[in-house]
Amino acid sequence: MSDIQLKSLAKSYGGSVAVAGLDLHIRQGEFFSLLGPSGCGKSTTLRMIAGFIRPSSGQIFIGSDDVTHLPPEKRDIGIVFQNYAIFPHMSVADNIAFGLKLRKKSKAEIEKAVTSALRQVGLVGYEDRYQRQLSGGEQQRVALARVLVTEPRILLLDEPLSALDKALREEMKFWIKDLQKSLGITTVYVTHDQDEALTMSDRIGVMQKARIEQVGTPEEIYERPRTLFVTTFIGQSNVLDATVKARDGARLSVAFGDVAVETRSPEAGAVAGAAVKLVIRPENVIIGPAGKGIPATVMSETYQGALVRYRLSVAGQDVIAERQNQSHVERLSPGQAVSVSWDPERSEALMA
Repeated sequence: MSDIQLKSLAKSYGGSVAVAGLDLHIRQGEFFSLLGPSGCGKSTTLRMIAGFIRPSSGQIFIGSDDVTHLPPEKRDIGIVFQNYAIFPHMSVADNIAFGLKLRKKSKAEIEKAVTSALRQVGLVGYEDRYQRQLSGGEQQRVALARVLVTEPRILLLDEPLSALDKALREEMKFWIKDLQKSLGITTVYVTHDQDEALTMSDRIGVMQKARIEQVGTPEEIYERPRTLFVTTFIGQSNVLDATVKARDGARLSVAFGDVAVETRSPEAGAVAGAAVKLVIRPENVIIGPAGKGIPATVMSETYQGALVRYRLSVAGQDVIAERQNQSHVERLSPGQAVSVSWDPERSEALMA
């Protein structure tokens, strides 16, 4: 297994920049996700690592090897796309054996490797089935087995779950993560689905407009976003217009309307007088009785099964709060006066 290093990696098409000077180190054995909206450059980055797209500038290292100008077949990688590309005229066993036959492996070596791969992906007994006899999830497993049987140094996954229904996606993301951990293979996973990235990844690189905005663990990305884009793209957030009143190290005093609160900020420019966006996740907003915190009024209630979401008016701005739907928790009514509060360490002030 190997690590991956991208050094000043860039790709342009005419005057359009697809990837802009990317510097990134993906650790050996890590499950690393590139997450972002369509057109941000994540798939282009993956395809440059794979060798399908030639960089305009920069370098790609797999382990100690500079593979920047090597063709895909010389990089010792495995890649799975969202459409699986299972050969319909071949059985499951023949699909998995395909790459080994191209490598001129002996019949005995192929049979042993195919049997091992079928066991890895939980498809023992499926050897003689064809594509038309397989579910979407089973086809996905065949595609993975066909890649893994060649024992690549790294595994690249380009939105492999996007063609599956919701229930199957939920099942497959845990299965892929468990398989990756058991094999210890360095994996780069491209997705626009934040839930997939948060659930499966050791670290995430959030991309926007050809650049990486932040790299961190799922917890760091969700709990400590460094930019307004990251906090609004990952999960849901309340974003309130506020002004900095004072700064003490990483702690700020900010005001919105006639309300003053404490918060934290990673922004060097968030100094006294600066306009900022105060960010609080809905699950961190605590609703209490009127007179016990910041005054608020219930505007609406949305029932979501396990959760009840409330839209509140706080100092003239909308704030969303989430509560667990439990029998002992009082339901609130539109127009009801309440109060809100939150832990300063669970909020953040970011520059707009």
